[in-house]
Amino acid sequence: MEKIIVIGSPGAGKSTFSRKLRDITDLPLHYLDMLWHNADKTTITREEFDARLCEMLAGERWILDGNFNRTLEMRLSACDTVFLLDYPLEVCLGGVEARIGTKREDMPWIEEEFDPEFKRYITEFPKNTLPSMYEKLEKYGKDKNIIILRSREEAEKYLEKLTNTYGNS
Repeated sequence: MEKIIVIGSPGAGKSTFSRKLRDITDLPLHYLDMLWHNADKTTITREEFDARLCEMLAGERWILDGNFNRTLEMRLSACDTVFLLDYPLEVCLGGVEARIGTKREDMPWIEEEFDPEFKRYITEFPKNTLPSMYEKLEKYGKDKNIIILRSREEAEKYLEKLTNTYGNS
């Protein structure tokens, strides 16, 4: 595990999982949301995003946290390990609600409210986005270590086991 991507619904806890993974493995962690978004809630161009992403992918060791389905194939071709957090919808919605008003290292601003459009995206994620993620994993992930976690408890148990393997605490 030297090149890892962490994907899943918004609110599943990808960034929290990624930070814990970073702390265990000492791999550099990159948040795709921090790459894409500016502090004023604007975004960089797709071309600039792709160029910066390619620079990250050229690194020897990393964790990339985030979906950005448009670039998933590119990240799948470069990684050796994929963590898919496939959690129930109510867990993901609750995860976003819980972080409202909290400063986070994975976003350049503090979310002040649960944006209705974002909530709709999360609600439709299991139907509209998750199937294509599974298709891409099937198509491009044959030679990858793919770990699908279906609950926060399962993720914590995996991280605990990994901690024991790496000898960290």
